[in-house]
Amino acid sequence: MEMNRPVEINDILIGKGQPLALIAGPCVIEDEAVTFSIAEKLKEIARSVDIPFIFKASYDKANRTSIDSFRGPGLDKGLEILQKIKTDLGVGILSDVHTVEEVSIASKVLDIIQIPAFLCRQTDFLLEVGRTGKPVNIKKGQFLAPWDVANIVRKIESVGNHKILLTERGSMFGYNNLVVDFRGIQIMQRTGYPVIFDATHSIQLPGGSGTSSGGQREFAPVLAKAAVACGADAVFMEVHTNPDKALCDGPNSLPLDGLGELLTTLKAIKAAAGHNG
Repeated sequence: MEMNRPVEINDILIGKGQPLALIAGPCVIEDEAVTFSIAEKLKEIARSVDIPFIFKASYDKANRTSIDSFRGPGLDKGLEILQKIKTDLGVGILSDVHTVEEVSIASKVLDIIQIPAFLCRQTDFLLEVGRTGKPVNIKKGQFLAPWDVANIVRKIESVGNHKILLTERGSMFGYNNLVVDFRGIQIMQRTGYPVIFDATHSIQLPGGSGTSSGGQREFAPVLAKAAVACGADAVFMEVHTNPDKALCDGPNSLPLDGLGELLTTLKAIKAAAGHNG
C-alpha cells in the first residue's frame, strides 16, 4: 500500500507531502453565538498563519463522566448550528457520532465523521459510517496499541471507503492519566493513511476531577511540537475563548490567545523536520 496517501476534505488535502492542517474548535456546542464566534476567530487565525483549517464541535457528548455533565444541544439543533457555520464561514465541519441511527442524518452536514475513541472497535457502527462515503476520522482508543488500528482500518475499507484519518490521543497505563507513545504516529501511518495528533485530549486526566475530567493544558503545546516533529499530518485541538468557563473539557482546552504563535511554530518544526514532502 502507498504510504500515507492524502485524504481530501473539500479543497484540503491531509497527508504525506501536504501542509500541516488544523482541526480545532470547542469540545461541545454551548450555544450558537459562542460556537460561531469561536469558529470565526479560528478561521481568521488559520488564515493569518496560512494553515488549512477544519472546524470541530460536538452536538452531543455521549461519553461524559457524570450524568450531570453538559452534553450539548443534541442532534437536530446541533447540526443546524454546524450547517450555519459551514455555510456562512465556508469551513469544513467535523463532529462525532455515537449511534448507528445518527449516521445518515449527520452525514448530510458533516464533512468528516468522527468515531469516538470508546467506539472505535464497534463493527456495525464503523461499517455504517464507512458506507456514507464521507471521510472518517478514527480516534484511537486509549486501550489500544497503535498497531491495533489496522483492524479498524480494514473494517472501513471493507465497505469501499478509503477516506480514512487516524488520530492519536494518548494511551491509558494507569488511573486518570494518559501517556503518548510517539512511535505510534509512524506505526499508524504504516496503514497507508494520514495520522492526526490530538494535542488536547492527550493531556486530559479522564475522570480526574471526580465528577468530571481534569487536564493539564500547559503541556498541550509541548506534545503538539513533539508530534509534528515525529511526522503528524495534522493537529487536533479543542479551544475556547475562556477555557476556565467552558462547559466541557475546559481543563484540557487551549485559549485562542497565542494560538497563532503556536501554529507558526508547528509549521516551522514540520519544515525543519523535513515532513513537507
